[in-house]
Amino acid sequence: MIDTNRFPEGFLFGAAVSAHQVEGGNVNSDWWWWEHLESTPCHEPSGDACDFYHRYREDISLLAGFGLNAFRFSIEWARIEPAEGEFSRAALEHYRRVLEACREQRVMPIVTFHHFTLPRWLQDAGGLASERFPALFERYCDRAAAALGDLIGCACTINEPQGLGSSGYLLGINPPGHTDDREGAQRAVDNLLEAHRAGAAAIRSRYSIPVGVTLAMPDIQYEDGAQPGSSSLEVESRVNDWFLELARKDDFIGVQTYTRFRIGPDGPRSSGYDWSDLTREMTETDLTTQMGYEDYPQALGAAIRRAAKSCPGIPILVTESGIATAHDERRIAYMDAALREVQACLSEGIDVRSYLYWSWLDNFEWALGYAPTFGLVGVDRQTFARQPKPSAAWLGNVARNQALT
Repeated sequence: MIDTNRFPEGFLFGAAVSAHQVEGGNVNSDWWWWEHLESTPCHEPSGDACDFYHRYREDISLLAGFGLNAFRFSIEWARIEPAEGEFSRAALEHYRRVLEACREQRVMPIVTFHHFTLPRWLQDAGGLASERFPALFERYCDRAAAALGDLIGCACTINEPQGLGSSGYLLGINPPGHTDDREGAQRAVDNLLEAHRAGAAAIRSRYSIPVGVTLAMPDIQYEDGAQPGSSSLEVESRVNDWFLELARKDDFIGVQTYTRFRIGPDGPRSSGYDWSDLTREMTETDLTTQMGYEDYPQALGAAIRRAAKSCPGIPILVTESGIATAHDERRIAYMDAALREVQACLSEGIDVRSYLYWSWLDNFEWALGYAPTFGLVGVDRQTFARQPKPSAAWLGNVARNQALT
């Protein structure tokens, strides 16, 4: 009899971060500029973030000490190419040291090449909507893979590309801060599709490592009488279909989800932070998280099944799954329910190979600043001291036992 509480041998358990959200001092990026505009929608600047740039060894050692065997992080394009065509050997050597620290701790490094941020010079030249973006991204991937690829376990080209066009060109919450720029949003989407294709090929040309894209796929549920519409959620879902089509030629597909969104006869029901009013305070209730999302970890099963149906035969990595909460017992309950969704998918024969919790550290949550706390590890905002939560030990125990109890 198959033990449905156990995970397959070699299954990866870990956590994820992104460079801008944890490193600190990312002064050459478009987000640094964006955070410091007088009219910025950001609640606060990233500043020193979690000082991960200097404390990475401590964090990777801590992660491994809890029994986790995978760590997803991003490399920062604005550090590697701070001016057009000027590549920093020192920055690349820094990221080699981060990768070496993972290898020394027997932790699989899963590296994201683009996680929301661009070099400031590229944003000034048109950013994601520039016709040059795919070629510039391809060159960056080539140079970074040449320098780092021998140490990378898996490579993710672009994090959540399906939402970058709407965030930066329709909602105005990401650089360049446009609203209702539908032409710019479409150009960004078209460029991101080509950038993934070209960037993935560039990485593979350097080293034989698995390459894929990571997509945010919330569980969108239509209630009786509801009809598919043109809400931003549904638009992003249709963009996901285009990326899933590309992913059929990849080595894996990264699945990321946090909740479900319900659509009734009158359109989407309120669920999630109101991005049209960034001055609104975030509140956590018994049913919703600090982000305003419904506490619904079961969304992960729907996302995995969607990816498996769209990309038959392609392995699936869960590259983000998590909850923003001030109550760590909720975090443990969320992970338990999400991992049971993973086990259900495994029992159906779906090839799922990882569960990476978002995030390892309480970090900079983009326009919302440091208020949402997703982390398995707290960070003292004054001293940067790491404060592991019981949830870190809980997930580590699952990883050590390769099973839920």
